[in-house]
Amino acid sequence: MNVASQSTVFGRRNEPHTVIIARGNEIRHFTIRPWVAAFCGSALAAMAIGYLLATSYLVLRDDLIGATTARQARMQQAYEDRISALRAQVDRITSRQLLDQQLMETKVGELLERQTQLSLRHGRIGPLLERAESDVGTPPAAGTAASAKPDKRAEVTDAPLQAYAVASLGANLGAGDTRPFSLWSTRSDPLPSDTAADRADRLFVSINAALKAIESQQLTRIATLADNAYKNADAISQALEAAGLPVDGDFGKSDAGGPLIPLDSSMTFDSKVRELDEALDALDRLKTEARRLPLANPAPGRSVTSPFGVRTDPLLGTAALHSGMDFRAPTGMPAKVTAPGVVVKAGWNGGYGRMVEVDHGNGFATRYGHLSKINVTVGKRLNAGDVIGKTGSSGRSTGPHLHYEIRHNGEAIDPLRFLRVGKKVAQYL
Repeated sequence: MNVASQSTVFGRRNEPHTVIIARGNEIRHFTIRPWVAAFCGSALAAMAIGYLLATSYLVLRDDLIGATTARQARMQQAYEDRISALRAQVDRITSRQLLDQQLMETKVGELLERQTQLSLRHGRIGPLLERAESDVGTPPAAGTAASAKPDKRAEVTDAPLQAYAVASLGANLGAGDTRPFSLWSTRSDPLPSDTAADRADRLFVSINAALKAIESQQLTRIATLADNAYKNADAISQALEAAGLPVDGDFGKSDAGGPLIPLDSSMTFDSKVRELDEALDALDRLKTEARRLPLANPAPGRSVTSPFGVRTDPLLGTAALHSGMDFRAPTGMPAKVTAPGVVVKAGWNGGYGRMVEVDHGNGFATRYGHLSKINVTVGKRLNAGDVIGKTGSSGRSTGPHLHYEIRHNGEAIDPLRFLRVGKKVAQYL
């Protein structure tokens, strides 16, 4: 094999590189150009770099995958934590809403129960109050006249008011309406930061105040009417007792004592109703007794010509007992009975002339003498004010007039006592 000459300029080879391959008798040679050598070197270098990069990737691949997986796990955990927090918040809000709803339903149930109670009370005391107003009327004292007729709105508008309140409550809370309804006029306007529960609480407070006001008005009215009934009964009793007339002075009041036991609202209401009922019963009994007595004027507007007692007899001119009162009356004027009773005499009776005697019970009787005409018969039952005949001058009389007598157990008593009592108690009867 020939050795090529080499240039020593700067140690550079001028001839191309030649590769000789000998195999037996065969000899091959290849000339390697510089650019081919550079290309092959570059290819080998690229392959080596690629191999190194691939080796590095394979080595570091597990760490990168682990880091990515860990980061994704952390992100998933954060999302799950956030979702759990949101779910817990939703659960708290739902629980609060359920509690508010339960509380609201409880309060609405209480309002409905109170509404039903007030409605039942109204139905119970309605007839009693009508009876009380018709029997008691205006109280005797001028200062208590206003209290005798309290505001009727408590009994007239209680059930509609509560029904409207409950309906408005459901509408306001269900629709989220922040506008106050009619009963909110007693409260301050709701704040923007108020929740539905806060508005509901204020609403319930207002409704409860309105219902308590209604209950208070009912109790006040019942107590006032009961007090007026006792006052009227006392006035009638005192007037009758002052005149010496028999009367039952027991109006259901009694001296008593014992421990003080507080009452709840229902027991207080029942107690007040019972007290009013007892007062009205006592007043009715007393009125019935008073109406059976001959307290009315048999000739209203007519002057008395001769009183009861000792007088000079108009015919003989001597002193004599006048057993009744004479009222000036023209002939033919209607003569009216002064109390309910039964006719026991109706006809001519000596010096009385035409006379009617009426038995009023309890030993009381009245006589009407010198009548010109009799319109009743024995045994007829009369009411106060019924016409028994017409005035005249029959019998031992000097002119037309009405002779009126009141007798108790057959003994004549002064009718003036009865007329004075009748004038005092007329406003209560």
